[in-house]
Amino acid sequence: MAAGEAVAGDAAEPAARLRLVRAAELSGATAQTSGMVRAAAISGDLVGAQSLWMGRTVLTAGASSGDHHHGESETGIFVVSGSPVFVYRDPASGEVVRLEPEPGDYVWVPPHVPHREENRSPDTEAVVVIARSTQEAIVVNVSGL
Repeated sequence: MAAGEAVAGDAAEPAARLRLVRAAELSGATAQTSGMVRAAAISGDLVGAQSLWMGRTVLTAGASSGDHHHGESETGIFVVSGSPVFVYRDPASGEVVRLEPEPGDYVWVPPHVPHREENRSPDTEAVVVIARSTQEAIVVNVSGL
């Protein structure tokens, strides 16, 4: 069964049914930032979500994303594999901070906080799963932290 397909004879509203989105069905038609590839899994377009966006981001070996933030959206990140680094500027000290999670760890990104992702591995991609508190994938690319 493809994402969004109802079971035969199911008269339930689309939002009243669970949806399965296979890895092969993720959509690259979402906001992007240089140095990384985002793919939407749960969105209004794909499953009818109204207040949640989820997807997968891949950072190739040695890559660094452009600086960006996610507007009013809170972002939760789960590290699946690899060695991602999340870089931001501490508003109190002005210093650049580097968070270095490992697979299985989580990172929270507050609204409007400029940051970037880096992959500290020269030969292994980093994969993370992202959940946002807004239905659309808000990405505001900026010129610095």
